[in-house]
Amino acid sequence: MRVYPAIDIKNGKCVRLYQGDFAKETVVNPNPVEQALAFQKQGASYLHIVDLDGALNGEPVNLALIKEIGVKTGLAIQVGGGIRDMRQVAAYLNSGISRVIIGSSAVSSPNLCTRRLASTAKNRDWNRCQKRLCGYKWLARNKRHHFY
Repeated sequence: MRVYPAIDIKNGKCVRLYQGDFAKETVVNPNPVEQALAFQKQGASYLHIVDLDGALNGEPVNLALIKEIGVKTGLAIQVGGGIRDMRQVAAYLNSGISRVIIGSSAVSSPNLCTRRLASTAKNRDWNRCQKRLCGYKWLARNKRHHFY
């Protein structure tokens, strides 16, 4: 089992949203780099980061900050939040990010998942990941409209 401590970034700070409500946030650390270093000091090798500003705006907003976290910690980072096209995927991967999470776009833009990402996937488990990421086909067959 791998443990991924998580940092949600909004307005350059580590926050927690109450039940996903952007209007109800709590700043848990004003310095995401400091928070990542604290996780590293506690033994973390991996880090999960969500760019909440990116999720709202539809493109990476905190890319430079996330890259800085990676450079200063050396942690393997997976990032999500507002990643909606291959340009954005490439920007993260070219910045040294280990994994990019495709969320809503895997369902709303299935071509991004099935064709375009297949050409850039770095690991050989792509076929296994493809089945998970592109679960919209299974959901459509079963007339389900949400993930569990």
